[in-house]
Amino acid sequence: MNINDEPAYIHEMYGTQPGTTSFANNVLLARKLVEKGVRFVQLFDWGWDSHGTDVKNAVDIGLVNKCRSIDKPITALLLDLKQRGLLDETLIVWGGEFGRTPVVELPTAGANQGKINGRDHNHYGFTMWMAGGGVKPGHVHGESDEFGFKAVKDVVHVHDLHATILRLLGFNHEEFTFRSSGRDFRLTDVHGKIVQSLIA
Repeated sequence: MNINDEPAYIHEMYGTQPGTTSFANNVLLARKLVEKGVRFVQLFDWGWDSHGTDVKNAVDIGLVNKCRSIDKPITALLLDLKQRGLLDETLIVWGGEFGRTPVVELPTAGANQGKINGRDHNHYGFTMWMAGGGVKPGHVHGESDEFGFKAVKDVVHVHDLHATILRLLGFNHEEFTFRSSGRDFRLTDVHGKIVQSLIA
C-alpha cells in the first residue's frame, strides 16, 4: 500500500504527490495492487457533477483542470501495465453512470437557480472506454446524433455493457447468477447482448 518506494521516474510518469491524497496516487496504488494479484480494483474520482460549472470559462474554474488531473495518471497506468506485461490480462473500464448534455442548462427559478452555464445529466448518449483484457485496441463503437445528445448508431444498453464486461472477465452472463429471495437471478437480468465487435 506504500507508493513511496516506487522509483522517481514512476512518480514523474504518474504525476503522484507522495504524502498527499490525489487521483494519481490512487492510480499508482491500483497498479501495485494488480501487480500483487488483486483481482478487482475500483477507483472513484469525484467532482464531475458539472451543473454549476461554467463551461464557457472551464479553464479558470476547473473542468479542464479536472480532465488534466486524470489524463496523466491514466496514460501512465496503461503504459506501466503494458511494460510489465499485465495489460493483456487486466481489463480497464473508464466511465460513469451517465453523461452530460452537449448544451448548457439555463438557470430558471426552481431549477439550479443561480448556477451559470452548467450541463445537465444525460443518459441518452455518453462515452465510456475500455482497454486491455481482451478489448480490441483502437476500436470505436457507436455514434451519437449531430449534436452529441443521443446515441443513434450501434447503441449499447447498460445490460449489453455488463454482459460484454462479464464475457471479457471469462463469465457467461446468461449462467452467472446470484441467489436472492429463494431464487437465482442473472446479473444482467433477462437482458444483455455481448458487443462482439469490442472483443479482440
